[in-house]
This record gives sequence, structure tokens and C-alpha cells, in this order.
Amino acid sequence: MSTSERAQEPKRPEDIEAVPVRRPWRWVAAAIVLVIAASIVRSVATNRNFHWDVVGHYLFDSRVLHGVLATLYLTAIAMVIGTVLGVLLAVMRRSPNPIVSGGSWLYIWFFRGTPLLVQLFFWEFIAALYSTIDIGVPFGPSFIHLHSNSVITLFGAAILGLGLNEGAYMAEIVRAGIISVDEGQTEAAQSLGLSRLQTMRRIVLPQAMRVILPPTGNETISMLKNTSLVSVIGYADLLFEVQQIYGATYQTIPLLIVASIWYLALTSVAYVGQYFLERRFGRGFSRAERATMRARWLGRGGVTAG
Repeated sequence: MSTSERAQEPKRPEDIEAVPVRRPWRWVAAAIVLVIAASIVRSVATNRNFHWDVVGHYLFDSRVLHGVLATLYLTAIAMVIGTVLGVLLAVMRRSPNPIVSGGSWLYIWFFRGTPLLVQLFFWEFIAALYSTIDIGVPFGPSFIHLHSNSVITLFGAAILGLGLNEGAYMAEIVRAGIISVDEGQTEAAQSLGLSRLQTMRRIVLPQAMRVILPPTGNETISMLKNTSLVSVIGYADLLFEVQQIYGATYQTIPLLIVASIWYLALTSVAYVGQYFLERRFGRGFSRAERATMRARWLGRGGVTAG
């Protein structure tokens, strides 16, 4: 190659030096957050009015531990009732029979539209409305007569209030899971001769579980905290036991801190379970789809009655 040809040959462009974009305000914001957090921690740790010695003394008190077990017991039973009822109501809601679907909608509308605390009060004072519970032929003679107060105890009122209320929310979660299954699955099952009930039980619900289970973990976390409401009707849960102690010792703030620590511990364990549920049942989705599902799972407002 001649000298003139070499001179005409295009030169190789220089390598581009990538310079990272400087974002100093990120570091400023992080420093501000750290300073605020450190100030709060220092204030809480050094403030003698919190009485951390009292908190440590009652944290594992036998009465408090009894309340923790009662809270877990209430949560487990109420979630079982709510889940079973939610599946039934969701299936009813999808029924082509307008009376059946209308009855499910009316139940969901009522229990989602009235405060849980009010529902608990109604179950506690059910004897004021129905002194006896009669079991027999509808619009006919009754064969069994039971006193309301003996049948619906404080525990029964707490379970009915929590479980029936949770059933309304679980119904919408299950319905959302059913809707997420492609309608072609139902059509294919019906073409094979499966009944509507068989299609729901064998085809739709197993696939809908990927959408149903993660928000159910979120509902379990909410239920752990909602059980504190039963203290107003006198059931001995965690908050009630704490109230009994500070009613005698007048150490209100330290005992409320004890209750808060236990609720945080229980919900933290539930958060871990929910995290693994999201990972397990989020497999097969894209990152954008998982983000959308996570946003829907993290709030009740993401599942609404239609």
C-alpha cells in the first residue's frame, strides 16, 4: 500500500470514555435520612420516660405470652373461616344464577362496608336482638332452642366477627384469582364434558392459586393486627392482657411498647412467609408483571368489587 493510500485511509475513532453521571443530591438525601434516623433512635434510647426496664420486665411475662398465643389462635381460626367462606362466595359470585351471585354480592357489600369493630359489638350483644337461637324447619316448628349467650361466648363473638369479615375480603381476592385464569381453560374443560363445579375445582382454582396465595399472606398480616380489636369486647388477647397489667401498674406507655414489640415480631415472621410466597408463585412472570402483581397484593384497594 502506497503512502498516499495510507493517508487516505480513515483513522480509527478514539475510545469513548464513559463518565458516570454525578448525582450529589442522592448523597445529600441519604445523609439527611441517616441523620434523622440516628436522632430518632438516640432520642428513643435515651428518653427515660419510655421506661425500658419495665418493658424488659414484662416482655416475657406469662400473661403477655398467654395473650400472644390467644392472638395467634384467633388469627389462625379466623383466616381458615375467612378463606373457606371467601372461596364459596367467589364461586357464588361467578354463578350465572342472578339470585346466587346477588346474594354473594350483598354479603360482600355489607361486611366490607361496615367497620369490623361495629360487627364485633353486634356479635357481643347478639342476645339483645335474639335471646334464643332456634333450629328447626324454616318458617315452621323449631326443635332446638339455645340461649344466645351460652352459644356465642366472647370467643365465639371474636371468631364470628373476624372470620365473617375476612370472608368478604377473601372473596374478592379469590374472585380476582379466578378472573386471572384464561377463559379458554374453562371453555376447553366444558368441551370435554366437565361440569361447571368440576371445571372450577380441577382446572380454574389450581391455576388461580398463583394469584390467590400471595395476597392471602397479606391478609394474614392484617388479621394479626385486627385481632387487637377483640380487646374492646373483653376477650383476653395480647392487647387485652397488656391493658389489664397497665390498669393495675399504671405503666401505660411501657406496656403498650411491649404489645407493639410482639405485634412487630409476629408480623415480621408473616412478612418473611409472604416474601417466599411471592417468590414461589411469581415464577414464570416477567419483572414488570411481578411488579404489577406485587402492587396489587400489597393493598386491599387493589381488589375491588365489580
